[in-house]
Amino acid sequence: MRAVDIIMKKRDGGELSREELATIVNGYVSGEVPEYQVSAWLMAVFFRGMSFRETADLTDLMLRSGSTMNLAGIKGPFVDKHSTGGVGDKVSLILAPIVAACGVRVPMMSGRALGHTGGTLDKLESIPGYTTRLDEKRFREYLERDGFAMTGQTDAIVPADKKLYSLRDVTATVESVPLITASILSKKVAEGAEALVFDVKSGPGAFMKTVEDAERLASSLVRTGQAMGKRIVGVITDMTEPLGDKVGNFFEVEESIDCLKGSGPADLMEVTYRLSAWMLVAAGIATDTASATKMCEEAVSSGKAYELFIRNVKSQGGDVDRMLALCGAYRSAFVRELRAPSAGYIQSIDAFKIGLAGVYLGVGRNKTSDPVAPDVGFIFQRKKGARVAAGDLVATVYGKDAASLDAAWELISGALAIGPAEPAQNPIVIKEITAL
Repeated sequence: MRAVDIIMKKRDGGELSREELATIVNGYVSGEVPEYQVSAWLMAVFFRGMSFRETADLTDLMLRSGSTMNLAGIKGPFVDKHSTGGVGDKVSLILAPIVAACGVRVPMMSGRALGHTGGTLDKLESIPGYTTRLDEKRFREYLERDGFAMTGQTDAIVPADKKLYSLRDVTATVESVPLITASILSKKVAEGAEALVFDVKSGPGAFMKTVEDAERLASSLVRTGQAMGKRIVGVITDMTEPLGDKVGNFFEVEESIDCLKGSGPADLMEVTYRLSAWMLVAAGIATDTASATKMCEEAVSSGKAYELFIRNVKSQGGDVDRMLALCGAYRSAFVRELRAPSAGYIQSIDAFKIGLAGVYLGVGRNKTSDPVAPDVGFIFQRKKGARVAAGDLVATVYGKDAASLDAAWELISGALAIGPAEPAQNPIVIKEITAL
């Protein structure tokens, strides 16, 4: 079976068999199919798309290109959550201990910041001593003892995805729903989850800018995951503005601690509780989201979720005393205030511009080798709907140096919109798609 014939078939709109997809995927991993032919195949998929059967086969082949987490012998159920990425999105840090406190194991494989979106691993590693580099033995140990474990993708897990993602990035084929679906699902299934809840962000600060595009991706994730025998929920949530009141690696750890102690911002807690509730339903722990939400709220109010968070920090090498001492104090010396230029109501704070500015400040990165800083970012004193007078403080901004603040300031000031009338609030949870 020649790669060129497979490329031609997809170019002309044909549906590829599993064997034809295997020729491309396995051949690329082994080096038998050259990069230039895989690039041509990716572009054909980008323009012609894939059926749900093709997408499921591609996902499975990518999954089987390397090793998977063996969770045999650990009592389940196993459920994970994945976000398509946003600004201020620290939900995983809060959700994992909440869901674990309710009796569900959460095997979480996360990623790093890239571009304007934040990364869970960077946030966790801003905790002194915390490591996300776990071998399978330690991952299993922490998952069984603490109810959840946080790790990154290793070289042995889904190597096809690593190679294909890098190639998609340089061939302008990233924005392909079937390719995104296969990339996400192959990694999530590899970690051993029996059910998955997807938080598909929509809006300026999201990868999917419109609700329609977000729904296409959510539907693809749900239907393809279902075809692979998994219980799946897709929740489309708003990413017009940053989520919560803090953006930045350690800043978001601070806010996560506040949430687990019962004092988190309303928007952040609404998303967290909704996704957590669906995880309990997907696990079979609760029959509906109303009862599941009450269980999640009790996990926070009782202190059990916070206790599990602290236990996980200790397990993964973090210095709990140092972490708690840094809360409220771990701030860069380079600081500037964003103040309201005129009186009125805050109409919006553009999440995309804040995320891009964060790259300059040191919150995020443009390429995977770029370093990030733990003590930089944004603390918002006011957000959408707040009434302000000219000169009122809207946000305190911390950068890695003075030059970073200068470079980011046009984006930061341009993110703030003020108008004469109080704006309507967007719904945070927009739509839900289930296959349970």
